Amino acid sequence: MSNPPTIFALSSGAPPAGVGVIRVSGPAARAALLALTGRLPAPRRASLAQLRDSGGAVLDEGLVLWFPGPNTATGEDLAEFHCHAGRAVITAIETALAVLPGLRRAEPGEFTRRAFANGRIDLAEAEGLGDLLAAETELQRAAALANAGGALSRQVEGWRERVLALSAEVEAVLDFSDEEDAADLPECFTWNISALTKDLAEWLARPRSERLGEGFHVVLAGPPNAGKSTLFNALVESEAAITSPIAGTTRDLIERAVAIDGVPFTFVDTAGLRDESTDAIEAIGIDRARGALARADLVLWLGCEGEGPGGAWEIAAQADREGFVPKQRAQFTVSAATGEGVALLKQALVETARNALPKPGEAALNARQHDRLGEASEALAAAASLSDPLLVAEELRRARLALDRLVGRTTTEDMLDALFGRFCIGK
Repeated sequence: MSNPPTIFALSSGAPPAGVGVIRVSGPAARAALLALTGRLPAPRRASLAQLRDSGGAVLDEGLVLWFPGPNTATGEDLAEFHCHAGRAVITAIETALAVLPGLRRAEPGEFTRRAFANGRIDLAEAEGLGDLLAAETELQRAAALANAGGALSRQVEGWRERVLALSAEVEAVLDFSDEEDAADLPECFTWNISALTKDLAEWLARPRSERLGEGFHVVLAGPPNAGKSTLFNALVESEAAITSPIAGTTRDLIERAVAIDGVPFTFVDTAGLRDESTDAIEAIGIDRARGALARADLVLWLGCEGEGPGGAWEIAAQADREGFVPKQRAQFTVSAATGEGVALLKQALVETARNALPKPGEAALNARQHDRLGEASEALAAAASLSDPLLVAEELRRARLALDRLVGRTTTEDMLDALFGRFCIGK
């Protein structure tokens, strides 16, 4: 970045709060410190100082830190003002910074974008950081932290080195082959490229990181008055669905996202399924319920035994009711009214979801990363099927380019705008 403006923003929580951290990054960060405190503290050591505006009026007293570049979070000179986080204090300090030459307010994600532009993080780490900021469950936090910490980036770098080694073998064949007769690739080449392709296939088969945001989709289904809404309320621990002995009370899909033991779920209550309905609104709800069944990760079937979709869990609901008829092959017998069996059902749902979602602390691919890795895998598969060293070399080049795009060695401004635009101001 040539002559970038110096940016500043509140990087802590919105006031009022106990402490506010205002970050300043860029070539004028040093001048900003001098302007507000009259001195430059020792690098990387917190120092108590009075903060004053251009007229000498005291704005606040707090800690200041000075981080000379390039070994900083953004790769630039960086200053931090740790002040009292009242709205008036924050506004006064930001106003004092805004009038200094070369300073302007930061845009969303601009600090992280500068870290990427200056080589402090790569694109996969930046995406992991964005996911970490948006994490709402323990699984989301652990997966995002792994990517933000470079777990995926290190894996990609390892794959890239293996592709480069394969390319070197091909180049050696091209360099030393007879002009008329093409030389054969080494015997180990086929094994090495197959092993790398297998590694990529294992990663492509992993659950995607978006699953952590969407949660494990569990749909409750069955005929009217089967106890779906009551069980739904017990699972999400709220009165989200209206319960009534009147058939057809639930006429549309009701969705609730919740976390159970740190695992994200989306529970879906559906209209009672029956072949005919004289109510047009209820009929629409039934159609939507059937669509939800097709999209579900798991269906809890509360209807007659054996009539649910394939793979559904047979739930014998309303066990507290007089005349209750148990199911022969019920996975769970529950009463949402008394709580019987609900805890065991939740525990089983958590265990099932954990097997379907990215493992705790395991780096996971998002849609963009999955596409780039898929391109690399396709190129490697093509290379393995060819015998002409020139064509093999071209496919290996395509694989390497796809891996470079995955971590941001080659990228587009539009994609970067979309990524960093979802960050908060000050990050």
